[in-house]
Amino acid sequence: MKLDEQVITRAIIERFTQKWIDYLDLDVAIVGGGPAGLVAAYYLAKKARKVALFERKLTIGGGMWGGGMMFNEIVVQDEGKKVLDELGISTYPFQTGYYTADAVEATTTLASKVCQAGTRVFNLMCVEDVMIRQTDGPESTRVVGLVINWTAVEMAELHVDPLTVHTRYTIDATGHATELMHIIQKKSGSRLLTQTGKVVGEKSLWAEVAERSTLENTREAFPGVYVAGMAANATFGSYRMGPIFGGMLLSGKKAAELIDQRLEDRT
Repeated sequence: MKLDEQVITRAIIERFTQKWIDYLDLDVAIVGGGPAGLVAAYYLAKKARKVALFERKLTIGGGMWGGGMMFNEIVVQDEGKKVLDELGISTYPFQTGYYTADAVEATTTLASKVCQAGTRVFNLMCVEDVMIRQTDGPESTRVVGLVINWTAVEMAELHVDPLTVHTRYTIDATGHATELMHIIQKKSGSRLLTQTGKVVGEKSLWAEVAERSTLENTREAFPGVYVAGMAANATFGSYRMGPIFGGMLLSGKKAAELIDQRLEDRT
């Protein structure tokens, strides 16, 4: 068959454009494609929720690719292993309660499962703002949409206007940077649902406490917006955990369950 470059170009443009149009109105928008965001996307999509994940970098997977200091192995505990088992990711016992997994297998398998479950991943896109609206319900204001631009536009500091997506719920899974919560804090004029009303900030590394508090802090941080993974601890002021990933995986699952219940209650 003779290849036509114009057909190739048109196929990419038309298919991507249709994908983008189909996902302008979402049940859940996830900002950040690290392990917590990916796991949340997987479980929500498995529940037939309309989910899009926005990742500013070329690749998804966040810090899981590099394991610990570029030794591409990760560690999970018993509960985290259950998530990897469900995804079909191989784990290997090390000592009682500790398991390792190949970081590359874990990341690629999780990314594949997320896409196959029905999540649409939009990489090389960043969220530069949110849409906040007053409501008639118990929430005085809530996030109802995201303002999206190309990462290249942001990096080049070009004055190019963004586009928007509407979403019923949002997850900030942007890790240590807690990008979305900082935007909301700056733009909303309202208090976050934290002790200080602001992003409290992450503390130093303490794996034992951080693994537990990551799950505890996975909750709504502003009306319509949940935090997961390291963004949860940074938002509510707990510790970082280093290259143990069970808490991250379980945080993504918990965020998905909480939002799925909220969506169920609205129907």
